Amino acid sequence: MTINEKQDELVEEFEFLSDWMDKYEHIIGEAKELPEMQEDLKQDKYIIKGCQSKVWLYPEYKDGKLYFKADSDAIISKGLVGLIVRVLSGYTPEEIQTADLYFIDKIGLKEHLSPTRSNGLLAMVKQIKLYALALSTANKVQQ
Repeated sequence: MTINEKQDELVEEFEFLSDWMDKYEHIIGEAKELPEMQEDLKQDKYIIKGCQSKVWLYPEYKDGKLYFKADSDAIISKGLVGLIVRVLSGYTPEEIQTADLYFIDKIGLKEHLSPTRSNGLLAMVKQIKLYALALSTANKVQQ
């Protein structure tokens, strides 16, 4: 499944929800489905700067693809990072770097999140893309 197919799947899930209370419940459900992150990975160096709550994002590179583990001390933030990880985990650094994350606008996250949560969401995306850029650059140097 491509990044865009995963985004389309998310957009479709949110289209069936009639109001924003239902959508928030879906985001909370996403948080509950996020796999547990080991406590030893919850280090300061994996905290996303720009989030009001603590959000950890741990990158793992294997077999040419980037995988992410994530957690947060706030349930909505955990759900948001869960959505992003769901869309971007398991792809090459180049695919992640060039991905246009249109699902954020299509499901209305920017308009319905508080400014601090919206900024945190953008910081999550930025951090994932920075990890991808760093790995992509390192791979080019090694070649």
